[in-house]
Parts: sequence; C-alpha cells; structure tokens
Amino acid sequence: MSRKRRRAIFFDAGGTLLRPYPSVGAVYASVAWRHGIHRTADEMEGAFRQTWAALKRRPGLTVSRKEWWRELVFRVLGQENEACFEELFEAFARPDVWQVFPDVEGTLREARVRGLHVGVLSNWDNRLRKLLDGLGLAQHFDSMTISCEVGVEKPNGEIFLAALRAAGVTASEAVHVGDSYEDDLRGAEAVGMDAVLLDRQGRGADGIRDLRDLWVRLEPTD
Repeated sequence: MSRKRRRAIFFDAGGTLLRPYPSVGAVYASVAWRHGIHRTADEMEGAFRQTWAALKRRPGLTVSRKEWWRELVFRVLGQENEACFEELFEAFARPDVWQVFPDVEGTLREARVRGLHVGVLSNWDNRLRKLLDGLGLAQHFDSMTISCEVGVEKPNGEIFLAALRAAGVTASEAVHVGDSYEDDLRGAEAVGMDAVLLDRQGRGADGIRDLRDLWVRLEPTD
C-alpha cells in the first residue's frame, strides 16, 4: 500500500469481528428440535451453507431483510414453520450465540490509539446494533453503517460512500477490512478506498489471517 494519511478504518462484522457460536448448524438443530424437526448440527450446517449460496445470488437486498431470512430458514428446515423461524431469528439477536474473535478488541483499541475514526460497515439487518452492544463492541465504534439502514449492500459502492460520509473522510483517507473478496475487497477498492482481506483460514496469499497483523500491512511504504 502506498504512503497515505489515513483517518478512518472500517470493519465488516460477520466473519471479521464475530462468528456464530458454537456454529450455525448447532443453533439451528437445537431450536428446530423443540419444534419437532430432528436433524443433526452437521445436516443443518450443510443445508444452511447451500441455501445461503443460492439465495445470495439474487439481486437487491438479501441479509438486510427479515423476509429473506424467513425464506432461508424455511428452506433449511425443509418446511414452513413460522414459530421455529421466529425463535431462530430472535436467537441470533442474542450475544450468547455469537463469539467475538480473540484478535478483535485489541485491534479496535489500537485503532483508537492511532487516532482513527473506527466504524462498522456491514451487510446486516436491524439486529446488529443491539447485538454489538450486547457483545461489548459498540463502545469501540464511532459510526455504524449497516445495509438495512442504507438500503444497499456491499459490494454496492453507495454503502461505502455512506460510511465515508459518516466519518467525514475521503476514500483515499480510509481503509476497509473484511473477509469477503467480492463484498469487502473489491467493493471498497471500487470507490477508491484501500482494503485488507481477512482470510482466517489461510486459503490464499492476498490476505491476513489475524487482525493483529493489520498494522504491519498498513505501514506506509516508500
């Protein structure tokens, strides 16, 4: 990355700051069991991943809308069970089914020490603000730019521009960190922001595996 004066840093939420705990499949299986649907956590996990991939290919708002989640849950369950959906939707609004990655809070504190505006920039629905507060993360952020409130989702450039406006900075003064090559890396770069790909599984050579490596990546070069 070139030598720049950075004034703001934005973070994706899911997969970057937090993950479902112990897993999406485990939560689905536990809740579904109470509604007479008996499938294993692994079966639920596989069905969720397959359905997610299929529904995310649709244009327009996806994870920002409760209706989208309802369709996803019904497909994963293999039936339309409104009571089970509502319990699942409420479950994933609670902090106890999420886990903050161990490298997150130190990184957010370091960003503040460096004098940066620290923001969340996430494709999420209206549960995110309360969830981040419950996880003790909200206190670290100066702004939250959430797709359900902006009306577009990453990689659409409008959501990145909304985050820049919230921070009062230009694209060249900001960097975005996230775990999706298309949504986070390509989306941010398309509007002129620097971006860092978080690749926690080490699947490629372009990203970092741990947020604590972020500052080395962002060190200005001649």
